Amino acid sequence: MSEFINTIINDDTFKALKKIPSNSIDIGITSPPYNKGEKNKGWLVKNVLYDSIIDSVDESTYQNNQINVLNELFRVIKPGGSFFYNHKIRWEKGIMFHPVEWILKTKWTLRQEIIWDRMIAANIRGWRFWQIDERIYWLYKPINNNKIGEELLSKHSLLTSIWRFPPERQNPHPAPFPIELPARIIHSLTNNSDAIVIDPYSGSGTTLVAAKLLDKNYIGIEISKEYIEFSKERLINSQSEYRKLKEEIDKHFVAKTFKERKEKGENTGKHNKNQLSKRDFFNNPLTLFDLSKNDITN
Repeated sequence: MSEFINTIINDDTFKALKKIPSNSIDIGITSPPYNKGEKNKGWLVKNVLYDSIIDSVDESTYQNNQINVLNELFRVIKPGGSFFYNHKIRWEKGIMFHPVEWILKTKWTLRQEIIWDRMIAANIRGWRFWQIDERIYWLYKPINNNKIGEELLSKHSLLTSIWRFPPERQNPHPAPFPIELPARIIHSLTNNSDAIVIDPYSGSGTTLVAAKLLDKNYIGIEISKEYIEFSKERLINSQSEYRKLKEEIDKHFVAKTFKERKEKGENTGKHNKNQLSKRDFFNNPLTLFDLSKNDITN
């Protein structure tokens, strides 16, 4: 196992995962090629061309491959560990392909569906409302069939299930996510503990850079030698990306949690004469973590 730590394996994802011992990885994050096909481009974006693969295969072949990869990831992730899988809804000749179709066929427990609001549409034709979102699926490997898992700290969970940041633009990879995305996941799930983070389609190395800056070990898998060389350069110069990561980490803050208020007999949202209306509260849900004078009315 030690030979893989803090390296990028140059191989096909499924073959490389076969080499990794079972129950050895704490957490994983990835965004695989979407099988959009080089011909399926939008008006605002270039063709999605990868360096070493063809992103256009029969859809059933693609989905079966993703199921196999996800099941291998289930094997290598430790019980109680998680994997975050970024994908999107696609259409081909009016037929919708939703990632849940194959995720539910894997061994994973689907813990949450997160909406990534990219704030930009790849295609601005009017066949449907402009698609600016992608999905991030939090997949969980239960311990003793307990599918609930541990509770997130309030400072992490308050960031909600809708994540809003634009994709990375200054990057040679055709479909990179921003460093804030893996940083949010790694920081929320590992806190200050040691961890090994895996990205089985590591591309330009964004997940690996986030892991390094957060003092975690990492394993990348990437079939393109060109992207591996770019990733290595980013890892060497990772401190240049620290500012973006720090801005994300600073969002994980709460002055006092509900539990702390309750333990000290302080305001926990019960009715009193100084009332905060439900309308005002739900217009600003973060109020829950900073109520000092007002409470929520029924």
